[in-house]
Amino acid sequence: MNIDPAGAGPHRHVNVRNIGEQFLVDLFDQLWNQYRQRVPYAGQYEQLIAQSGDTFCNDHIAFRCYACQQPYIGMTLLTRIFETLGYSVAGNYSFDDKHLNAVHLQHTNAALPKLFISELRTWELEPSVASIIYQFVGKAKLPINDQHLRQLGGLEDLGIDARTTLMNQLLGFVHRLPWPAPDRLHLERLSQASQYAAWVGVHGFSVNHFTALINAHTTDALADIDRTTNALRKAGVPMKPTIEGAVGSKLRQTSTESAIVKVPVFEKGQIIEIERPYAYFELAERGSVIDSRSGESHRFEGFLGSQATHLFEMTQTSKPNSAASTLR
Repeated sequence: MNIDPAGAGPHRHVNVRNIGEQFLVDLFDQLWNQYRQRVPYAGQYEQLIAQSGDTFCNDHIAFRCYACQQPYIGMTLLTRIFETLGYSVAGNYSFDDKHLNAVHLQHTNAALPKLFISELRTWELEPSVASIIYQFVGKAKLPINDQHLRQLGGLEDLGIDARTTLMNQLLGFVHRLPWPAPDRLHLERLSQASQYAAWVGVHGFSVNHFTALINAHTTDALADIDRTTNALRKAGVPMKPTIEGAVGSKLRQTSTESAIVKVPVFEKGQIIEIERPYAYFELAERGSVIDSRSGESHRFEGFLGSQATHLFEMTQTSKPNSAASTLR
């Protein structure tokens, strides 16, 4: 069965209320289409959904980046873009063993996906490792400036051509590596110290994963994360060995393994391509919690640090359950 990505994408259910929200849906759809070309498991999930007659809803999108003071780079480069378009920070997280900070953002239109953005605290790494990252960041070309943020805040006043140009700027910011291709020896040094650092070194601000919301499924065959995971396994999709979170808990998550893609690196003065982990496709099932103030039950919309920690492991160059694998 051939799936039309425009018709089967995870944002078609969003009822937009203004030009800004339509801009976000268009942006996320284009990010999704680029991601699904590189992560075949996303297309296999689409096939499964189409065959069952279920609904594909995107729970959240994840991004990664470095955090440096001089020259400045960090997750605020991303959060400012999305805050201008109606998002706000709804949760803060720290992963000290991995030297990571993270936030998750939610939109005033709850049908739009949440965003999970993390950053690596570069200054906490060994100086020899941090210096490699500083070399990358020192050569970074970041195409989004104050003028672009001003335009994002006034999309209603822009014509179609200007909005298209702005969209292309944002897509370039996400899709294109902001610094020159890394030296292979530098990349290997980063990999030894921090797989996260090596990932950002070759992928920049690229989407790290999209996430299917299991709660949106309506058929018995895919009614929960366990059945959906088993169905994907039967379809030949390599899945994480375990599901994070107990049955009935407020958040259960799992994912596919990471897709492997070719990335450019310098070796002996020449550009070559090598294979590196890129992105996985995640599943999330959200349970209910009681509001301590109102006493009312509502769906849990946050994230749990311990689960996110384990999911960071899915972009390692070796398997998370391998004896040779050390996550940082």
